[in-house]
Amino acid sequence: MTTSMEWPALWLTLRLAGISALLLLLIGTPLAWWLARTRFRFKSVVEAVVALPLVLPPTVLGFYLLLLLAPDGAVGRLWHSLGGDPLVFSFNGLVIGSVVYSLPFAVQPLQAAFATLSRGCLEAAATLRAAPLDRFLSVAVPLARPGFLTAGVLGFAHTLGEFGVVLMIGGNIPGRTRVISIAVYDQVESLQYRQAHLLSATVLALSFVLLLAVYTINRRYRHGA
Repeated sequence: MTTSMEWPALWLTLRLAGISALLLLLIGTPLAWWLARTRFRFKSVVEAVVALPLVLPPTVLGFYLLLLLAPDGAVGRLWHSLGGDPLVFSFNGLVIGSVVYSLPFAVQPLQAAFATLSRGCLEAAATLRAAPLDRFLSVAVPLARPGFLTAGVLGFAHTLGEFGVVLMIGGNIPGRTRVISIAVYDQVESLQYRQAHLLSATVLALSFVLLLAVYTINRRYRHGA
């Protein structure tokens, strides 16, 4: 197996990471906003559920997601009733698994950013008759830009390194579910260390550049503020 044959796996991984990062921001933003501002009695329970992927072994999380997404599982059965294709061993299933697996990496930075916002700014916007949505979009979002950047990049970068979850849900189907982490495992298993090194170095370099960009931009933002 040559490295050139793994371009589909690299492209699939980047596509999965990009879609997952976008969905994480869409889902994580309202959830983080609610967690940062709510006085709900069982808020800690919700936070613990969101943070579960941080401590659960990926194979355990992948196993339960497999049960849910299978044709006879709760989510898989509902999806099939709506006319959707099977979620297991499919790209859509990988997206769902990736979003669940990386959710805390998006929610926690956003929640921290929202929690530091001054209530005075929001109250001042309210006195100007700004609606709640207007206050959120015109005041909260601009002030929380570092949190959005961190959440997006961490969600993207974390998806790049997924292995256990995607293997349990999607298996190893070239062009459909074979992501770069599985390709590296296959190369090592077949003793193709040069190819494994090139693939691993590519992911390592990309992850480092992404994280370096986050730290650099956030540092400049803090100094500028």
